[in-house]
Amino acid sequence: MAPESTAPPPPAKLPRIVAASLIGTTIEWYDFFLYGSAAALVFNKLFFPDSDPLVGTLLAFVTYAAGFAARPLGALVFGHFGDRLGRKKLLVLSLLLMGSATFAIGLLPTHATIGTAAPVLLTVLRLVQGFALGGEWGGAVLLVSEHGDARRRGFWASWPQTGAPAGQLLATGVLSLLTATLSDDAFVAWGWRIPFLLSGVLVVVGLWIRLSVDESPVFKQALARAEARQGEAAEKLPLVSVLRHHWREVLIAMGARMAENISYYVITAFILVYATTAADVSKQTALNAVLIGSAVHFAVIPAWGALSDRVGRRPVYLFGAAGMGLWIFPFFALVDSGSFGGLVLAVSVGLILNGAMYAPQAAFFAEMFATRVRYSGASIGAQFSSVAAGAPAPLIATALLAKYDSATPIALYVIAAVLLTLVAVGAARETRNRDLADVTADGAPSGRVDTAAKAPTA
Repeated sequence: MAPESTAPPPPAKLPRIVAASLIGTTIEWYDFFLYGSAAALVFNKLFFPDSDPLVGTLLAFVTYAAGFAARPLGALVFGHFGDRLGRKKLLVLSLLLMGSATFAIGLLPTHATIGTAAPVLLTVLRLVQGFALGGEWGGAVLLVSEHGDARRRGFWASWPQTGAPAGQLLATGVLSLLTATLSDDAFVAWGWRIPFLLSGVLVVVGLWIRLSVDESPVFKQALARAEARQGEAAEKLPLVSVLRHHWREVLIAMGARMAENISYYVITAFILVYATTAADVSKQTALNAVLIGSAVHFAVIPAWGALSDRVGRRPVYLFGAAGMGLWIFPFFALVDSGSFGGLVLAVSVGLILNGAMYAPQAAFFAEMFATRVRYSGASIGAQFSSVAAGAPAPLIATALLAKYDSATPIALYVIAAVLLTLVAVGAARETRNRDLADVTADGAPSGRVDTAAKAPTA
């Protein structure tokens, strides 16, 4: 017998669930992005002082990329246990791991104090950050997607996505405030530690909120069905089921992430290097532009998510990817102008287009996979692509700048990623209105439309 459609949670309950996911993802992304900004601004001096400035920045970005290398492992481990034990428990663990690693970075001795052990310890802590983030994203978006009203799943599931710009906004805002109020010497000596230590306070708040929400009703329903049918508690090896039944969806998710991930890190992380070196823009000006752009990004993501509920996930995603391919050359031209207004316009429009890909991503990926392998499938598809996309993006862009002293190769690099994403999303099936509780015998979604979602809301 087919399962019933997922009933929406009470109106007062869903905002609390959204808030729990959003605050947790904001803190995790704050921690993750804080490292990226610090790598561009001070880590080359503190942990790689024997290198010339650009090479030092490149080495700092190597440790930055190490966090991405650990994300697939986090996706595998958290996805496995998230599909067996539930979403909530793993989300609490990921927040604790991320917060502890970030706080420890704030206490870390530099190269001047302990020599080569400093960059080694920095890399280890970055790996812990990446491992935690690899498990965070899937659980956060699924907790909302599986609680949410099917007619507005794109809108509600896009709110945890705003945790990325919110975290970027928070991290950049704290750094911008410190660089504006401290001298360069004071910031390098001790000021950079403050935002990392602040993470400890944020984690306590995030845990208090995250512990107050219920487990996903769709997961509990699938677990009860499995126990009744097979006498087992959960899928024994979710990874095997994902690779057996959902390999096509995993490849689509990985391809879909390429343009979104690469463009984001070029616009928000690499720009701090490019604007201050090639375009001769001050560090404060570049930070302020990213700050404003992140606020715009935060504002447009729910709007793009709501639009995906009306016209579908694929059209919104494809628009964002194509738009990014067309915008990347004007983006660098505006940065090269050296004006603050041009820099803000470049970053803001770039992040608006990025939001068209990022906003529907949560619902889109969740709707691709069956409930008992959904955490694994969505996490693997999203995080394995980060190794090829977000991880090397600042590295590749910095290396291209060092070799060619031009933005043209970097723009072509982004366009290549856009083409991959257009192919991947173009090959995907539309998933809007799919019933997340509908699972066939082999564990794959049958594609049945949720009857509660046939008509869009006003």
